[in-house]
Amino acid sequence: MKATDTRQIGCTALQVTRLGLGGVFLAVDAGPGEATALIDRAASVGVRYFGTAPMYGNGESERRYREPLARLDRSDFVLSTKVGRRLREDAGGSEPWHFDFSRDGALRSFESSLERLGVEHIDILLVHDPDNHEEQALKEAFPALIELREQGLVGAIGAGMNQWEMELRFARDLPLDCFLLAGRYTLLEQGALAEFLPYCEANGISVIAGGPYNSGILASDLDDTASYNYRAAPVEMLDHARAIKAVCDRHGVPLKAAALQFILTHPAIAAVIPGAASAAEVEENARMVETPIPAALWVALKDAALLDPNAPTPT
Repeated sequence: MKATDTRQIGCTALQVTRLGLGGVFLAVDAGPGEATALIDRAASVGVRYFGTAPMYGNGESERRYREPLARLDRSDFVLSTKVGRRLREDAGGSEPWHFDFSRDGALRSFESSLERLGVEHIDILLVHDPDNHEEQALKEAFPALIELREQGLVGAIGAGMNQWEMELRFARDLPLDCFLLAGRYTLLEQGALAEFLPYCEANGISVIAGGPYNSGILASDLDDTASYNYRAAPVEMLDHARAIKAVCDRHGVPLKAAALQFILTHPAIAAVIPGAASAAEVEENARMVETPIPAALWVALKDAALLDPNAPTPT
């Protein structure tokens, strides 16, 4: 497997590289110069899928993509962003953004993203975390995205969430092309195998895997400060991760390599988009996708009941 291999998004003409770049850390853990350098480095190693959202750094992630992506041919990369967590246009409120899944909110958010990114169209537009706003998203936000797709301003549409159950309902009710599923199909947990991933595979819907390291635990030293699902890792999850790492160590395989390659093996998964805070992390992610892994590793993980027995693994 190569990080630069490509997969089609749904039934669209879009092709994404198997390794993408998540934009959450561009405005959180990297300064402006570092962000530019890591985006340039991602492009130089062949990454051609870049993800972001307005709420990442309150618009700063989108702004930091603008200059380096302007140096690339627009037809040579795929860019995704989101609607639903809308930046405030005034100083009111205690937060710089608010949930807005209305039709007007989705369209205004889209227009603002175009301006910050410096582009005229978005390749993939996702509804961002409508967990507590399912009905409004169904009635207003998604129809707005469908119209944008019909107008040619968006190439593909879907939802980006940290749960698969609601995404499955959207898949059944709406004509969507793809989903971004963060942290719910990983080396640590495979609940999405039950219904979601098989449905997407059978219906030509692509899945983009975000949070492949489960918000840090699979990219850490697995000490007691490890993070899982955006908070301190529970003891049982830490023990599970340590058991997986012990098997990886016995086979001489980096935990990160196993984490990325396991996800990419499922036929419904088009790409994985780990975040990066430096050019070195971009390079490491590319190496991890391409690190040789013996088949015996996957057998050992399943024999130890550390992976779902039905999960596809590299051969």
